[in-house]
Amino acid sequence: MENNKENVSLSSIYGVSVFSDVVMRERLPKATYKLLRQTIDDGLPLDPSVAEVVANAMKDWAIQKGATHFTHWFQPMNGHTAEKHNSFIAPTTDGRVIMEFSGKELVKGEADASSFPSGGQRATFEARGYTAWDCTSMAFVKDETLYIPTAFCSFNGSALDQKTPLLRSMEVLSKHAVRVLRALGDDTVKKVVTMVGPEQEYFLVDKDMFFKRKDLLFCGRTLYGAKPPKGQEMNDHYYGNIKDRVFAFMRDVDEELWKLGVSAKTEHNEVAPAQHELAIIYTTANIASDHNQLTMDVMSKIALRHNLVCLMHEKPFQGVNGSGKHNNWSIATDSGRNLLSQGKTPEENLQFLTFMSAIIWAVDEYSDLLRLTVASPGNDHRLGGHEAPPAIISMYLGDYLTDMLEDIEGGGYLKSRKKSLLETGVATMPMMSVDTTDRNRTSPFAFDGKKFEFRMPGSSDSIAECNTIINAIVGYTLSQIADKLEKTGGSAEETMKIVRKIIKEHKKIIFNGNNYSDEWVEEAARRGLPNIASSVEAAGALIKSQNIAMMDKMGVLTPVEMQSRYEIRLENYVKVLHIEANTMVDMAKREIFPAASSYAMEQAGALNAIKSANIGADTTALEQSVRGICAKLSSLKNNIEELEKIIEESENMDCNMKTRAEYCRDHMRPAMAKARADGDKLETVVPIDKWPMPTYCDLLFKV
Repeated sequence: MENNKENVSLSSIYGVSVFSDVVMRERLPKATYKLLRQTIDDGLPLDPSVAEVVANAMKDWAIQKGATHFTHWFQPMNGHTAEKHNSFIAPTTDGRVIMEFSGKELVKGEADASSFPSGGQRATFEARGYTAWDCTSMAFVKDETLYIPTAFCSFNGSALDQKTPLLRSMEVLSKHAVRVLRALGDDTVKKVVTMVGPEQEYFLVDKDMFFKRKDLLFCGRTLYGAKPPKGQEMNDHYYGNIKDRVFAFMRDVDEELWKLGVSAKTEHNEVAPAQHELAIIYTTANIASDHNQLTMDVMSKIALRHNLVCLMHEKPFQGVNGSGKHNNWSIATDSGRNLLSQGKTPEENLQFLTFMSAIIWAVDEYSDLLRLTVASPGNDHRLGGHEAPPAIISMYLGDYLTDMLEDIEGGGYLKSRKKSLLETGVATMPMMSVDTTDRNRTSPFAFDGKKFEFRMPGSSDSIAECNTIINAIVGYTLSQIADKLEKTGGSAEETMKIVRKIIKEHKKIIFNGNNYSDEWVEEAARRGLPNIASSVEAAGALIKSQNIAMMDKMGVLTPVEMQSRYEIRLENYVKVLHIEANTMVDMAKREIFPAASSYAMEQAGALNAIKSANIGADTTALEQSVRGICAKLSSLKNNIEELEKIIEESENMDCNMKTRAEYCRDHMRPAMAKARADGDKLETVVPIDKWPMPTYCDLLFKV
């Protein structure tokens, strides 16, 4: 493919738009830089005088990069990012302006807290909310604006965002992981960090076609759409040759992300037609969360430049794979040692066994909280659809580790196994070692050698929430293990007793088979593992007393914050379904009915003309066609009228949000499915040139 762009050196553009450590070292006085690094690395309070110096240096750097404004960039609980832009200008007495940016403006901003989801924490008349600088995530310049990553909290200090609980959870996990390591004899470690590498799946569709579909425009997914003759059956799109138009988009995304310091690494075609994936290199959890939000924003904007639209709904198209966001999670010491690295003899690696058992305990004990983090109306369409893990939480460890843990539980040790070599039967191919574990793409929480891959998050999800919960629950189990180790002295014998007890009590969460199978659903029920089918049910984890007590004890979320998130989830569920249902009604009445009725009238006219001609032609097929269209129209009309009644009843319900959400789940969604079935049947009989919207063939195969 011809590339008209000048060759750009990656090393020359990477991070050029970031107020990075290198930039800070160059522009800050040594004493200021040292104090700031102590805040970032050791969690020490930020000195106000440091903020003033940093703000001035940051302003000068940003202006040199073309910035005229600054914004506190935060992640409210609506699934998006938020920003309010302020210019650097300050008027002078002689009618001119100077460029100013103070330490106070850097560390603190104000936003209208009542206008963002708060779950009752903020009323309309209680508008004040604060944004606070997260100095551990680097500022950057984008679109002539200095972006400052921040947390967002209410006037009384409650978290109104995704970032604040994530930062709390990182501190909690670090605190108790260090306690465990110290008890096991490691006196050098000062901090343990959560490392995350997200994989982002998405669809690309033609922009002109997108704007001809109200469902895509308003809902992010198609509410009508007949199955095309070909879907993903041939598996020819997965890892296939990337089309020129898509390739150009990917290259522009890479370049923009690299400038912003986002380590875009791997990209390829995914399973479904028009579906793709982008993976980012590991970094700390809060920066990974910021980078993933940036990635979604950059992809959306650059897609438009290529006359495309980037869809990040979990299920944009019925009948083909939806899009997820695989969250690769690991933990490491401040010296860079991966605590989930097995080593050559994992059965003798006390640190590995201790941390692995803590994770097993956490995932089993708090599986409902993990399930909660991926609960959304969109993901309800995706989970368990032979493309994504089921709604049942389980862990994959592989046969080798599972056998080893079972042997340890029984009081023995499994002999270490040497890595085998891959036998290809081709003499010229290099010899390659085989990992001790395979990959299980059907498992929700799969161990992959040195990390866990949480495969359940939806494409549009913020990864902040799932990492907050993983950190919190693992931090809690580590705190319990640390309590025991500190009492017993941390000997190998006492440590193994703890590990054995955890394995015995929580091994039911380990499953290495096919999570897509019906047999697993039955087996999971026998094991007592919950199968939480919908996001309405999943929200209940936030008000479960055991979970509230644990999160409060860990200092990650207060009872008030847990309750507010429960209310927000239910309210969001109701709003999403109402938007979708109203869009379905609108499309049926104003697009599908007129098109199908017009075609039926045309067919009826042809039928009457043939009969009037009295030529003796057999009109049976034509009569059946007209009757069939009219029957489908009648069915759609009845189902749309029923859906309208359900919408009205839901709007007029005088009840709590849980009851209303359950009503939408149990009545509105089934009614929408019926209406869709009618609309899709009509699409298959109305000629393409008369159908009022682009079809799946257009959307999936014409990029």
